[in-house]
Amino acid sequence: MPLKLRPWLLSVLCLAMLPVAAQAQGRLANYRNAEKFMLGNVFAHIRLARVTPTWISPNRFWYLRAGPRGRRFLVVNAARNTVAAAFDQARIAAALSQAAHRPVRANHLPFEDFRYAEHERAIQFNFARAGWTCSLQSASCAKGPRIPALFPHFRYAPAFVPHGAASLENVSPNGKWTAFVRDHNLFVRYQTGTVVQLTDNGKPGDDYATPLPDLRTLVAEGVTNGDNVKEPPAVFWSPDSSELITYRLDSRNAGRYNSIQFVPPHQLRPIAYNYVYPLPGEILPRAYPVIFNLNTGKRINVATPPIRIQFEGGPYFRWLSNRTVFYTYDHRGEKSIVLREINAQTGAQRDIHREVAKPYPYVDPGESLFRFVDHNREFLWASERSGWNQLYLYDARSGKLINRVTHGDWVVRRIVAVDEKTRQVYFLAGGVNPRMDPYYTQLYRVNFNGTGMQLLTPGNYDHAASVSPDGRFIVDNYSTVSDPGESVLRRASDGAVIRVLERPDISWLKRQGWVTPIHFEGKAADGKTDLYGVIVRPTHFNAARKYAVLENIYTGPQGFFTPKSFGAALRLQSMSELGFVVVMLDGRGTTGRSRAFHDFSYHNMGNVFVDHVAMIKQMGEKYPWMNLNRVGIYGTSAGGYGSAHAFLQFPGFYKVCVSTSGDHDPRMDKAWWNELYQGWPVGKDYAEQANEALAKNLQGHLLLIHGDIDDNVNPAETMRLVNALMTANQPFDMLLVPNMYHGDSGPHALYVTLRRWNYFVRHLLGVRPPAHFVLHPRRFHF
Repeated sequence: MPLKLRPWLLSVLCLAMLPVAAQAQGRLANYRNAEKFMLGNVFAHIRLARVTPTWISPNRFWYLRAGPRGRRFLVVNAARNTVAAAFDQARIAAALSQAAHRPVRANHLPFEDFRYAEHERAIQFNFARAGWTCSLQSASCAKGPRIPALFPHFRYAPAFVPHGAASLENVSPNGKWTAFVRDHNLFVRYQTGTVVQLTDNGKPGDDYATPLPDLRTLVAEGVTNGDNVKEPPAVFWSPDSSELITYRLDSRNAGRYNSIQFVPPHQLRPIAYNYVYPLPGEILPRAYPVIFNLNTGKRINVATPPIRIQFEGGPYFRWLSNRTVFYTYDHRGEKSIVLREINAQTGAQRDIHREVAKPYPYVDPGESLFRFVDHNREFLWASERSGWNQLYLYDARSGKLINRVTHGDWVVRRIVAVDEKTRQVYFLAGGVNPRMDPYYTQLYRVNFNGTGMQLLTPGNYDHAASVSPDGRFIVDNYSTVSDPGESVLRRASDGAVIRVLERPDISWLKRQGWVTPIHFEGKAADGKTDLYGVIVRPTHFNAARKYAVLENIYTGPQGFFTPKSFGAALRLQSMSELGFVVVMLDGRGTTGRSRAFHDFSYHNMGNVFVDHVAMIKQMGEKYPWMNLNRVGIYGTSAGGYGSAHAFLQFPGFYKVCVSTSGDHDPRMDKAWWNELYQGWPVGKDYAEQANEALAKNLQGHLLLIHGDIDDNVNPAETMRLVNALMTANQPFDMLLVPNMYHGDSGPHALYVTLRRWNYFVRHLLGVRPPAHFVLHPRRFHF
């Protein structure tokens, strides 16, 4: 007699017969968890210890505390060791509600940045496409022009700043002059209303004071040709407002791209956009600097060869005094970087310092930090000439080296502050302590003469620090991927903690069954070089199960990208919740280590992925719950290139790939980035390491995603790979997304995210994704 089983019991038995890896992975509950752990939703439930100070006096600053209960603006008086409300948020909310005719809640004010005005009797901020000034005494708010730029964090912000001007104008420091561009020429308007035309020979593609626009700007303005875009004029005022320096930018012979917006929001026909985008080896735009004296009307052409523009925008000038301007010039391929000084009265130019690439193939602009000191008579300069990024002190008049400031086989990451009275520099560095992860940054202080180097932020954490303008206090945010850390106020003299500013609240994470990420150390493919990565596991992780592995990859040589702080690691959690172990690592060829480590990718960006395979194999050896028979890979931008390249280069290792906004062919990508990191002059390795060269290797499942109006990597790069795959008769999947810029963006961003989830669940887990599941917009924003 056959055994009869109830339907529910049969289902249980069938589930038990599935491989352990397939149980409770890729199901509807996993999708709901993954949505819950999208960053915007996570931050609606937790509070990180994160203080970003805006200094408003030598030892006072305000910061925004944001968390599940809303936002609070607080002012810290470091000298008195006090914390108080920055202003009465309830009164400002009521006043703004009345003036703006819309409800405003006190604990959710509609701005994240502000500045004090009228000697701290008022605040100014941007809201609803306008600038607002609210009196703290009368609790009244008035609308005005948008404030062009609030003060950047970690800078000293004066207590009183006059109102800004309209977005297409540039106001002088004294408020008397306003610069604007009309018909490709530069004009200024005096406070009396008198308008003076400064130039008359500007033309389309040969404009004055107009930086090169990107595609996003063209789309936003509805302008199809980059020569006709309207942007705020690029003028740089002297401190006394008597002079300005700008440039004429000739891009008529520079390489251009065309992009098509297939589904524009306000018309039926597609729109074609044309904009400057030189490819490697092509002609670059040229800038011709010019100075105008507004008191005399005199025009002074700077005595310099044309400045070739390798980056988006245009040249950037800064005034050292009312008589002197400086800027840096990068030679093509970054074979040298030159610090230049201009005499504003004569236009004469001289080179203060020239950093030459030898013995290395290029000078990395991302590592070339500098700061003028001692009333501009000296300057600090960071260089990798020793094999490690270190600080040097130079005489600004003669350009001669005075002395080396820092020494060691470790890396200076950033100059944080300079105390000219004590002749000391504060800087962030990594790798000083050989027992710590070399990517962890800590704050140090050293004398200009190279003596007395002192650690100011101790602890085996990644530190982000700010120093008060008077040099007496430090704000230190520290954490690791597994420890949320704290934000503390320290004494700069010895690094001692004065008070805890913020403590995290991650109780919600713990209630969800969240498990801490694993900090992993291993070896590169050479078996010698130390590498570091992170392993993220899903909530309610069970070590008795087998989990498919996903690598989130980004191998751009301009930085390092594996999370080191608590908040950064959380961005990997959502993908893990689908039932994956997610890993990320930095291999040779990225920054943050020695110059030899970095140069591994030069002329070799297509061959850095051996380190990734080697590290994941080491992870699998140590942790048997990682199923290395099911490894997938995904990435965006340079990670889009890297994910597809690794997938095609190691088809037996990576089984599934989702590549988004990939720069698949260095010959088709931006000139400056590829000439710098792939190599200059352009060599045969450009074609050899393009992803299309590996199309014949495809074995697993590949999904290519690109936006039609990608403002960084033109979709033509993905189409070249598509053409190669079709020519090789290879099956693959593709998603061309309308109105998507670079990466997951635009109106279909959540759809793109969901398609990525579904692709890995279907092809790596072997599970059918839940039908009709829809991701909802993130419910919380900082």
